[in-house]
Amino acid sequence: MKVEILRCLSDNFSYLVIDEKNRDACVIDPSESDTVIKFLENKKINLKFILNTHHHADHVGGNIELKNKYKAKVIGFIDDKNRIPGIDICLKDKEIWRDQDFEFKTFHIPGHTSGHICYHFFKEKFLFTGDTLFSLGCGRIFEGTYKHMFDSLNLIKSFPKETLIFCGHEYTKSNYNFCVTYDKENLYLKEKSKFIKLRLKNNLPTIPVKLSEEINCNIFLRCADKQIKRSLGLNDASEIEVFKKLRELKDAF
Repeated sequence: MKVEILRCLSDNFSYLVIDEKNRDACVIDPSESDTVIKFLENKKINLKFILNTHHHADHVGGNIELKNKYKAKVIGFIDDKNRIPGIDICLKDKEIWRDQDFEFKTFHIPGHTSGHICYHFFKEKFLFTGDTLFSLGCGRIFEGTYKHMFDSLNLIKSFPKETLIFCGHEYTKSNYNFCVTYDKENLYLKEKSKFIKLRLKNNLPTIPVKLSEEINCNIFLRCADKQIKRSLGLNDASEIEVFKKLRELKDAF
């Protein structure tokens, strides 16, 4: 399987998981239809499935046109069946889904929205995290609680370290600026800045990123770190208290 990264709208990523043998594909979070159609037609690939991580318009905007044009099936979380346009297949938490050579496991990761899920293509070690985990950041909390998001991030953190993270937006540069403000002594983060600058200079996406890198660099996955606690003036705070403070600071950053 191959992943093709499609830039949509101003800073969204949509993804095509392509079965190169059969020339079939799944699209994850089609923000818009035109970009997806252009790629599919140019490469002569058939769209079979539309996978949505959550119901926000910038992640489902292309659903209906793509469904109608390619007779593709729309897949989403069962609790969002009334919010995802054109949904055909409703999946539950920790459900494994297979069709032809496509196979993944769904995980419920609430916080950004109540029905947010991620898709783990476990054979390929791909994880599509939508707006829950970004490179060097995490999503805003709209429908859940701080604990929901904290627990969801810890679930993602437990995946195999070589897992490749594909997130919903190109926010890495601004996320880096926030991380380095409160995690100045992080040598992994300083090294990461070189990669970010080079990729953006060449108009290339900063994702995918290995989970191991995120664990080393992403401040929202490092809430137990003593230096971060000191920088926040929260030496004796719990991890969830540190996370809450970081998320509040990032909201105002």
